Amino acid sequence: MAVNVPAQIELSAAQARRAAIAAQGLGRARPRGRVDVRHLRRALDALGIVQLDSVNVFSRSHYMPLFSRLGPYPRETLDLLTVHQDGQDGRARVDRRELFEYWGHEASLIPIDMQPLLRWRMARADELAWKGVARVARDEPGLVRRVLELVRDEGPIRASAVGSPKRERRAGEMWNWNAGKVALEYLFFSGQVTAERRVNFERLYDLPERVLPAAVLAMPTPPEAEAQRELLLFAARRLGVATEPDLGDYFRLPRKDSKARLAELVEAGALRTVAVEGWSAPAYAPHDLEAPRRVRARALLTPFDSMVWARERTERLFDFRYRIEIYVPAPKRVHGYYVLPFLLGDRLVGRVDLKSDRQAGVLRVVGAFAEPGVEVAEVARELADELRLVSGWLGLGGVEVGRKGDLATALRGAVEAGGE
Repeated sequence: MAVNVPAQIELSAAQARRAAIAAQGLGRARPRGRVDVRHLRRALDALGIVQLDSVNVFSRSHYMPLFSRLGPYPRETLDLLTVHQDGQDGRARVDRRELFEYWGHEASLIPIDMQPLLRWRMARADELAWKGVARVARDEPGLVRRVLELVRDEGPIRASAVGSPKRERRAGEMWNWNAGKVALEYLFFSGQVTAERRVNFERLYDLPERVLPAAVLAMPTPPEAEAQRELLLFAARRLGVATEPDLGDYFRLPRKDSKARLAELVEAGALRTVAVEGWSAPAYAPHDLEAPRRVRARALLTPFDSMVWARERTERLFDFRYRIEIYVPAPKRVHGYYVLPFLLGDRLVGRVDLKSDRQAGVLRVVGAFAEPGVEVAEVARELADELRLVSGWLGLGGVEVGRKGDLATALRGAVEAGGE
């Protein structure tokens, strides 16, 4: 029996923007008073998954999206949910784990009950893992077996436990992993080992049966197409309104698979098609899409926050061109090393290059930049308040604003006025 596909709906650019902000949990009022685990779970549900990144010049990136949505919260509560802590016996507490680490949108913290939806990716590791990792399984299967045996016998282990010294890094490479580390990464991608926890952000590897709850491991493995449809629906609920590349990018689905599964979801009536003012590509939305008339968001967004991690989508939604410049030589950087967009209301109104100077005990604003047409005084005042809030959360003594950028002078004045 055919399903009646709902007629296409139309949204203005502003409606699409507000729908996206609301879907990400950024339009809600922050909790008043103590933030507890229930608040974190609600914010995590809006995010869906949380990308990990090693850069720590400002803050570990996975902590920041929750601050953006909740304000100051105890970071150890997130550590508890991810079990990034030692148990009394030196092993993480499996029964407390609500998030596990795997390749979602890059390395990500993912709700643990979603593990079965990603087993298809594990099964296709030889095809989907990046070339060096897939090559070690093909060319050195004996090494992969030996590393797996080492994890079985001695896990949880660090990558340093697998032996051979690092090789010289080749031009253009981000890492200079030794062969043992590459074998570990293949085993991690293929699901034969998993992340038991991280200590000082270093991943410890162990067998899934010693890390993941037995109830999760016993869950049936869905067919690949079904799992991919579920991942796209999951992404649609977190993005609000999105194009096919936006949806597929949330879990980095192969483009061919993303297109096929999305067509199936639309045909079945599980997603609605959307025409958005100014968008050249068709968009899609869940049936219960909310496009509030107004959102009162105020948040600094890490470069790896799911609100902005897709740069083309960020430009399409906010008319805000955003590029991370960590890997750009310093003289060629336009805005700075670690730049966070500033969301105010339903617009990205500026950006700041931030550095936590832990030795001096201050949050340094290396550069501050306003977007065209914004009310600079208002942006400076709201941004100064947010910077003081995040400085206190990070245990820093205050905010110091440098001279770089067209927002710097007004921001410095607002920071100084607020500290009187």
